[in-house]
Amino acid sequence: MPALDRQDDVFVLDLGDTENRFHPDWITSVDDLLDEVEKTDGPRALVTTATGKFYSNGLDLDWLLTHPDQAAGYVAAVQELLARVLTLPLITVAALQGHTFAAGAMFSLAHDFRVMRADRGFWCLPEADIDIPFTTGMSALIQARLTPQVAHEAMTTARRYGGHDALAAAIVDRAAGEDAVRQAALEIAGPQAAKAGPTLGTIKTRMYAPVLHALREKDIPVTFG
Repeated sequence: MPALDRQDDVFVLDLGDTENRFHPDWITSVDDLLDEVEKTDGPRALVTTATGKFYSNGLDLDWLLTHPDQAAGYVAAVQELLARVLTLPLITVAALQGHTFAAGAMFSLAHDFRVMRADRGFWCLPEADIDIPFTTGMSALIQARLTPQVAHEAMTTARRYGGHDALAAAIVDRAAGEDAVRQAALEIAGPQAAKAGPTLGTIKTRMYAPVLHALREKDIPVTFG
């Protein structure tokens, strides 16, 4: 399960050591830890990362397929988490030490900055291959955070981007070696910790108002195939 640590002014949220899929309990745990970060006074920033092969493999499809009656509420909870991270009143950096797929990739895009391991691991939006259309809110988030050309390629071809390719496409802001990903994220986050506060949250909320509206849309249609 997710765990929170702190290094000076930077909180480090480890998403877990499995595939870190968005199980409802996982979402609740992440939300609780974000509450702790937000309630802390003074300078602070946030780095999210994980332990092992995966940063996050996205939606928990096994849970979703066995709870079809809860699909709409589940997707709404996922989208609310994306909206929350997008507008956190502090600088956020995703340290992608492993595979980052689907909703996990969207979660990374909700951060202000991203660092990705250069030599192994992929960033990918596989929805076109697995016959799961993007919701309107997810589409809005992706298109707001990537260039039109890259968003189109990533969403329609399910291309798997390695670290260097992701950097060239501006999906990530830095590529680093295996042992340097987390440190690179800390180096980005630390100097920005003093910016934490309501003004930064307001800037983000106004900057991404259309995305937030789409992510928080009521009666989200959920379709497969």
